[in-house]
Amino acid sequence: MTREGKRLILVSTAVVLADQVTKALIVKTLALHQAIEVIPGLLNITHVLNPGGAFGFFATQSLWVRRFVFLFLSTLVAGIVVWMYHKIARTQVFLSWGLALIFGGALGNLIDRFRFGMVVDFLDVYVGSAHWPAFNVADSAISVGMAILIYHVVFNKIPEG
Repeated sequence: MTREGKRLILVSTAVVLADQVTKALIVKTLALHQAIEVIPGLLNITHVLNPGGAFGFFATQSLWVRRFVFLFLSTLVAGIVVWMYHKIARTQVFLSWGLALIFGGALGNLIDRFRFGMVVDFLDVYVGSAHWPAFNVADSAISVGMAILIYHVVFNKIPEG
């Protein structure tokens, strides 16, 4: 196996493990909607289940519609990410880390969708009564990976062909 292949496996596996371990701890220790204040006025750990995608997208659709849409989208995104990764991993190391983070995050949330039909979220960031939608380790990895990808697109650092 190439060094680049090992990087994809190690980074994405680390994300999936961190994501699934933290979610298991939340599910085991907190009742649904129970919250623990971590940083007053800024951060709570709150056990919530998100039946939709980012920001609750598709949350009101039936379980079967959500499963089909998210399975299809996750498979499509994973395929595109792996294809891009293999095209650039040798020459664009920083971007390859970003793609591996996206891949691992997508897998982490996909595991939840198969297990629970929804995603376990628990990081509740807020200021006063204004709350950001709750998120998890997988979402964080996807966000960091997307920031790296956007950086490369904006600054034209993705090689042609």
